[in-house]
Amino acid sequence: METFGAYIRFLREKKDISLRELARRLRASAAFVSDIELGRRYPSEDVLRHLAEELGATVEELMKRDPRPPVEEMKRLAESNPAFGLAFRTLLDKEVSADDLLELAKNRPTRGKP
Repeated sequence: METFGAYIRFLREKKDISLRELARRLRASAAFVSDIELGRRYPSEDVLRHLAEELGATVEELMKRDPRPPVEEMKRLAESNPAFGLAFRTLLDKEVSADDLLELAKNRPTRGKP
């Protein structure tokens, strides 16, 4: 799978936007955008939204290439419902793979939808 940074660079070059121009549009430094493309840094959600707009992509499309776990969302879920904390710990204890999780999610019935 193409990395997050490589995909950002691909989209930027496809739209013929220079690194400095993209940085200007994002109101960020060229070094910051370069670090994103090199995988040294990741954008905040706000910058990610702007990146998607500037590059003609969706946030979801970009996030598919972001390998970082959604830690803050996982913390929020575990705090609001301790069962999520137990579920996350069980996943780690049972050494459930990413492929196992994706298969489980793919086969999960959708509530309220046919």
